[in-house]
Amino acid sequence: MLPQVSRLGEIALDILFPRYCVGCGKEGSFICDPCLRSQPLIMPPVCPLCGRPQASGILCSDCIRWEADVDGIRSPFRFEGVIQQAVYQLKYRNLRSITPMLAGFLYDFMKINSIKGNVLVPVPLHKSRIRERGYNQSFLLVKELAKLSGLPVIRNSLVKHVRSLPQARSASVEDRKQNVSGVFSIRDQRLKGKTVILVDDVSTSGATLDACAGVLKEAGAVSVWGLTLAREI
Repeated sequence: MLPQVSRLGEIALDILFPRYCVGCGKEGSFICDPCLRSQPLIMPPVCPLCGRPQASGILCSDCIRWEADVDGIRSPFRFEGVIQQAVYQLKYRNLRSITPMLAGFLYDFMKINSIKGNVLVPVPLHKSRIRERGYNQSFLLVKELAKLSGLPVIRNSLVKHVRSLPQARSASVEDRKQNVSGVFSIRDQRLKGKTVILVDDVSTSGATLDACAGVLKEAGAVSVWGLTLAREI
């Protein structure tokens, strides 16, 4: 499709289905400038492993005891404010058209931070969850991020073969780790020798990203960095 035609189509859609800020309801954009400026960021220094703010810039007290497989987790935003609303609308209200904007935030963050990887991999959902929701929001983010970054996407190599409870329902870090233990697996050898950027919408304890990293490294991935839009602090 020619760029001019594509742009005309976008304009027509905006007229027929105007966009409203998920934070304040103002017409014009899914996230308006004032709401974005008020969004809490995760500013350095951070713990080099979990990515939470850490004044010393060294491993936090939790990560000193964490025998992690993931090499590091990084996120531009705290999971609150308008970004929390955006994730909710994407996951539970079918607002898939917000994905390019959210992927743009991830790409801007990648450009100014050291996140090593030569392939993008979405955190998978169980097939029953995809049937319920109709899509995997992590894959939607990865697909748009690939367009911006030029990095290839490897999909359906890492799979979730056991359905688990949503991590938000697990009360403690240990519960969350147990909840995702043994639920992911690798179907083929496409990720062998790769440096992986593992993408998800939100990191809570980091347990899901770490469980994925473990099976990726068992399958021969050289390194695995987690990249999420937001991080619970």
